Amino acid sequence: MHLYLQVLIGIILGGLLGYLQPSWGVALRPLGDGFVNLVKMLIAPIIFTTVVVGLAGMGDLKKVGRVGFKALLYFEVVTTIALVIGLVVANVFAPGAGFHADPATLDAKGLARYTTAAGQMSTVDFLLHLIPKTFVSAFAEGEILQVLLLAVLFGLALGQLGDHGRPILNLLNELARVFFGIVSMVTRLAPLAAAGAMAYTIGHFGLGALARLGFLLACVYLTCAVFIFVVLGAIARAAGFSLLRIIRYVKEELLLVVGTSSSESALPGLMHKMEQAGCARPVVGIVVPSGYSFNLDGTCIYLTLAALFVAQATDVTLTLTDQLTLLAVLLLTSKGAAGVTGSGFITLAATLAAMDKIPVAGMTLILGVDRFMSEARAVTNFIGNTVATLVVARWDGAFDQSRAGEILARRP
Repeated sequence: MHLYLQVLIGIILGGLLGYLQPSWGVALRPLGDGFVNLVKMLIAPIIFTTVVVGLAGMGDLKKVGRVGFKALLYFEVVTTIALVIGLVVANVFAPGAGFHADPATLDAKGLARYTTAAGQMSTVDFLLHLIPKTFVSAFAEGEILQVLLLAVLFGLALGQLGDHGRPILNLLNELARVFFGIVSMVTRLAPLAAAGAMAYTIGHFGLGALARLGFLLACVYLTCAVFIFVVLGAIARAAGFSLLRIIRYVKEELLLVVGTSSSESALPGLMHKMEQAGCARPVVGIVVPSGYSFNLDGTCIYLTLAALFVAQATDVTLTLTDQLTLLAVLLLTSKGAAGVTGSGFITLAATLAAMDKIPVAGMTLILGVDRFMSEARAVTNFIGNTVATLVVARWDGAFDQSRAGEILARRP
């Protein structure tokens, strides 16, 4: 049986177990958490070996800078579109209208860990945080952007050694194959992980919260779907790709994201498949890891929708100037909590605190369903980064059309 079918069955069975036996579902949480931790354990070495091998063969700092600039430009434009779309949908459908919640009566104790995390890092701190304390600490702490910085420097330096660096280059190339082999073994546990994660979500949070905040959930899911098939579909089509074929190509990783509510669980698989689809290794090594920090389309949609939901639910009137200010703040804060667990909720807390217009305590209203919205965020983020990698590779001329035509045209 194909892996994606096994994962789908795991998601369905886990959801049923969590609904019928909530206590059993909660007890299965370690299955999902353990799998995600196994994958995260491999992300840093995979990024390092992939980027170093790719850049050492290229050895051109200008080309690295060009790819990085194009990627960041793409990320900024697309995430801004996502923020605007979320803002428009929240104004048109007003999912928070009618709640009339009094912030003074809301119990905000559950928000403590999110508001604490949100206040720990300013924009300057975030930029300084990109530089690891030591070479090893980046790997020990699993900081993706720090590992990427080290890999770029190491790869460029190794490329300048010429033939003297060939033994190290060959060793790293073989190490990359070993790590991807480990990923292949770990991925076999994906059905169990998806079942455990879904059982925990349904068992712990229950379906009652979905009924109470169903309109907000519907807005988030439908907006993400429209963004994927209209915006990302148009971008893919303009670059010469079919979005449906892209989704079909990464369906195993996509279901893994749905089951675990984490796009990081599919990062190694995405990097491997993007190379197989014809994207040059240096481009994959730069765009995918940086996209996981700066190209969070689903998170951006969620941020504007959730922020305006809290404002509407607490009867806070936002003028056009207030909403444009919110948009400007989110353009910065949506990048500031990248790589942090629960970054969407943390970033929302940081944004509302910075605005000082929408009560942070109002986030209590969506705390119970945030986990259910994380699937939509993670899926949109994952598909967004898949499309971004293909588009930037095509834009930079680092794309093998013959391989792409052969792989992306396959039928399941």
